[in-house]
This record gives sequence, structure tokens and C-alpha cells, in this order.
Amino acid sequence: MKNTPNFIKTLVKPNGKGTGRRVWSIDLETVWLPFFTATNTMGDTAIPHEALGAPLRLAYNPDGSAKFSKSGRPVIRVVKDIGDSVRLVRENFIAGLQSYANTVITENTSAYKEQIKLAKEAGAPIINHDKEMLDEAMAKAIQQALAEAKGKNNTEAEANAEANTEAEANAEADTKEKELVQV
Repeated sequence: MKNTPNFIKTLVKPNGKGTGRRVWSIDLETVWLPFFTATNTMGDTAIPHEALGAPLRLAYNPDGSAKFSKSGRPVIRVVKDIGDSVRLVRENFIAGLQSYANTVITENTSAYKEQIKLAKEAGAPIINHDKEMLDEAMAKAIQQALAEAKGKNNTEAEANAEANTEAEANAEADTKEKELVQV
């Protein structure tokens, strides 16, 4: 078995977080812009300078007016050239992860299967606990819904009974009035 490549080791080590605009959950200003500037410098990409210089753009409606969110804030988008490049990096990154996993599976099948077995055994109590808690919550929700429906039906039945009683009383009063008028 080969040693794990350094770039894979680096991927799984904790790092500090940036606080700027994120693209694919990675900071635009401190990661993507320097990375794509470097790839342009080396001739690996040809991202336009205006995309790197103004990576965030105001979004526009089809009529050409500035677009605003429901909260009233202007909608800001990452320029298409950078978004497309990030998408390409993401797809290549995923392919690299899949390739690495496939290499490990192929070269060290028994140890990989053992890891799967250990993970399933360790996860089983958690999955069972979550299932029990979900079943319990669903049973309570059903009971509550039934109680509310029964209460609503009782309330509707009481309202109907009151309406019927009132209608009967009104009919009886009308009959008495008619009797008095006829007398």
C-alpha cells in the first residue's frame, strides 16, 4: 500500500475559517481569487481580469432593473467566469476523492471492508435510537392531530347543535307570532 498523498492529508486537517463571501462554502476573497489569479499566472486558466477584479456583481431583472430580495436587499451574484471555474474545480475535486477511495479499495480491500464493518456497528445504536425517537415523535403527533380533529369535530357538532336549537327556537317563536297575529 502506498502512503497517503500530502494533499489528501491536508484536506482532512482542520484550518481557520474566513468570514467573507463564500462560493461552494469556500471564501472567495482569501481562497478562490488568489487561487484563480495563480492559475491565470501559470497559464492554467484564462479567467478575464474584470472577473477577478470585480467578482461580485449586482443581479438584474429581465427588464434591466436592479434585482432585490424579498427582504429588500440587493441581490449580489458571483460573476459567471468564476462560478464556472469553481464548478470545474468542484467536479475535479469530487473525481479526485472518488479516485483516491477507489485506489484504497482496490489496493487494501480487507482493511477497507473492516472499516465499513466497524462504522456500521458503531452507527447501529445511533440509528436505532434515532428511529425510536422518531417513532415516538410521530406517535405523539398523530395523537395530537387526532385529539385536535376530535376537538374540532366536537366544537363543530356543538356549534351545529346550538344552531339547530336556535333555529328551532326561532321557528317556535315564528309560530307563536303567527298564532298571535291570527287571533
